[in-house]
Amino acid sequence: MENQKSFFHLHLISDSTGETLMSAGRAVSAQFHAAMPLEHVYPMIRNQKQLQQVLDSIDKEPGIVLYTIVDEQLAEFLDLQCHAIGVPCVNVLEPVIGIFQTYLGTASRRRVGAQHALNAEYFARIEALNFAMDHDDGQMPESYDDADVVLIGISRTSKTPTSIYLANRGIKTANIPVVPGAPLPESLYKASRPLIVGLVATSDRISQVREHRELGTTGGFDRGQYIDRATIMEELKYARALCARNNWPMIDVTRRSIEETAAAILALRQRTR
Repeated sequence: MENQKSFFHLHLISDSTGETLMSAGRAVSAQFHAAMPLEHVYPMIRNQKQLQQVLDSIDKEPGIVLYTIVDEQLAEFLDLQCHAIGVPCVNVLEPVIGIFQTYLGTASRRRVGAQHALNAEYFARIEALNFAMDHDDGQMPESYDDADVVLIGISRTSKTPTSIYLANRGIKTANIPVVPGAPLPESLYKASRPLIVGLVATSDRISQVREHRELGTTGGFDRGQYIDRATIMEELKYARALCARNNWPMIDVTRRSIEETAAAILALRQRTR
């Protein structure tokens, strides 16, 4: 019998977009498999009137309260009101800010949304995202040498989502499908700047993912062959040989999340720079 899951209310209050809170809340919630959070996200909360409306909602549906509010008076008001309601309340950033202040010997600026400033890093991410979209699935091969990373792999090895994730970290990433019998662009072999990484997985995993892929009515497409494990094993053999012949590192993505794959690529890039 499948284990029954319980549900709890998770209130996420932010004076900015709430992205930091959602990431933190979901990361912790994932450690508790028997309980499922019902998320209530309240972004851009910057005055007591807005906060009181949020508190009214919490009072109706009590649960865990996580918040990122840099205004100390507003944060103190939230703490006091949650204590009065009888719900746990945690300022996610405060312990980290405290450690930074102690180590650096200076107080934080307490500026709302500081991580979203339109600085050079922000524009680098936008440029990287545009690059990833322009160079998805083997497009624009003439500019591969402008990439930081080039991902190669057979269909359904998470090349595109990994490219987008890396782009969000400011890494210009191109990706190229590997098809037995179809040569890779000559410009890839001539590129000296990017780290070239092969993505592989088990034939079982790839077949499973391919079964759920929407392919439309591509002319001449053979779905049976596309998901056939023996055919996939031949594709993987070809891709592995290609990487070995060119000394390109490979990463097995079978049991890795996109984030874990990206972290492994960044570690490789650090070692090879």
